[in-house]
Amino acid sequence: MDFRIDPELCVACLACVRVCPADAVAVEQQRVWIVDAACTRCGLCLPACPHEAITAGGDVERALELAESGRATLILTVESAAYFYPATPEQVVNACYAAGFRRVHRGVLGDELVAQEYTRVLADEGWGTLIRSTCPVIVETVRTQYPELIPYLAPVATPVAVEARYLKELYGARTPVVYAGVCLTEGGDDVDAAITFADLQDLFQRRGVVRVEDQPLHFNRVPEERRRHWSTAGGLPLEVLMEERHSSRRFRKLRGLSHLEALARAVAVDRIDLGFVDILPCEGCLDHPLLGPTEELFRRREIVGATEPARAREPVVDLAAAEAVRVGAAFSIPRDGAAPPAEAIDAILGQIGVAPNGKPWDCGACGYGTCRAFATAAALGRTTLKSCPPYLDKQAQHAQQQAAVDSLTGLATFRVLRDRLASETARRARTNEAFAVLFVDLDNFKQVNDQFGHEAGNDVLRNTASEFAALIRTTDLAARYGGDEFVLLLIRTGLQGALAVAEKVRADVEALGQRLGYPEGLVTVSIGVAEARSGPDQEDVLITADRALYRAKQQGRNRVATGENA
Repeated sequence: MDFRIDPELCVACLACVRVCPADAVAVEQQRVWIVDAACTRCGLCLPACPHEAITAGGDVERALELAESGRATLILTVESAAYFYPATPEQVVNACYAAGFRRVHRGVLGDELVAQEYTRVLADEGWGTLIRSTCPVIVETVRTQYPELIPYLAPVATPVAVEARYLKELYGARTPVVYAGVCLTEGGDDVDAAITFADLQDLFQRRGVVRVEDQPLHFNRVPEERRRHWSTAGGLPLEVLMEERHSSRRFRKLRGLSHLEALARAVAVDRIDLGFVDILPCEGCLDHPLLGPTEELFRRREIVGATEPARAREPVVDLAAAEAVRVGAAFSIPRDGAAPPAEAIDAILGQIGVAPNGKPWDCGACGYGTCRAFATAAALGRTTLKSCPPYLDKQAQHAQQQAAVDSLTGLATFRVLRDRLASETARRARTNEAFAVLFVDLDNFKQVNDQFGHEAGNDVLRNTASEFAALIRTTDLAARYGGDEFVLLLIRTGLQGALAVAEKVRADVEALGQRLGYPEGLVTVSIGVAEARSGPDQEDVLITADRALYRAKQQGRNRVATGENA
């Protein structure tokens, strides 16, 4: 079975990511796709997607080819009664014959053989814990996420795989077998093609079969065996379920993949013998997402129950053929290496950072339950940090800080200066409190670059900026205006106070040049000083300070000057 996400319908809401127990959904910005190698085919993503962007399908082309050959045997599971309702099982089987299938089996023979094998296994004493292995989703999840449970899986194959082997033994090894059901991985390599019921309906149309509802209400041919003797649906022996009803401590019924973690803890850590563990990812095949919403489960059970024939008094399988069928299964332990290196996960967690309380964010906005789960998926290439809101917020804050601080000098940028000037101008209009601006320019900066190199020039800029910090208050602002020009914004300071600060700046920079070893008079500044004035006709204070700077340059540089309207 292949699960696909339609990019035309997907809006990257991450609903599928949140429910996927195998972390098999990959995300990169607005692109979302399913990692086939990691997908366990549980189908939980289907009902979770609010946009119906996820589809599931089998090998319908191969099934069509086999049906056209007229030699194929179809395993049509009992859930078909609920899917094709109100058509009867007789009508569905007749449509399968009309499509070209030579034989149509109901899927009970595999259940019978598996139930018989479970009866033999459970008859042995001292097995401690035995986990039901008829569901491929459970088996695959155990193999990939809880390998410590692999030794406890019952050594029994899935009913569909066993039935396919039985049919090939019965009709010949070259008999092609097609499986139609909801859990398409159940047949494994033993079936020649696996399709969903929707695929089967499509096959009917492509083969020109009359509508299922219009097929005869009685079987066109003598039907294959439909009764059970030992089994219940899914391959468990009837006597085991009878034991469950008596609340035996040797039988535990669990539903949902979430129980596997507690199961692994109980068995591998606490060393508890749990008896036979009947665990499924849902309430059985009738609860599979391909059949519809869970709310209709009891309706589907009612429909299928009404079609169930009476139990056979004798075995319904050919015992001679059954003896040659391999019902057992062995589950290999995967080699280590599927998980990403711990260093890669920690590196991603470091980029995400922690919440203000020092703990992981674990906000779930990325679709994963925890930051570590997200980092693991990111290290495997199944998502990126662009899907992590705390990381994006951190990056936005960093970008905002970069936009506010000049990278060379550490002073504020022109953008911050502009906003602060607007704020102080508005405050002056309200309170009439003074503020002043110093427009500072390095006099011979081009000569420093030309004679000593640009790195020397950068060093002069950095040291000049450091001088400002020692001469202004924390409430004031020092900003790099651009190139070798700076602006100092002095809060609650009049013209005379600003002139005093400007003279200190001029003198300190001149002394700085001598300390750095430059020729006397090479590293100096000219400063224009202006006090902000109120009134609609007053000139912008920065323009006034710029004009004052021009006057200081005209007067011979290394000067402090005021505007004409000072």
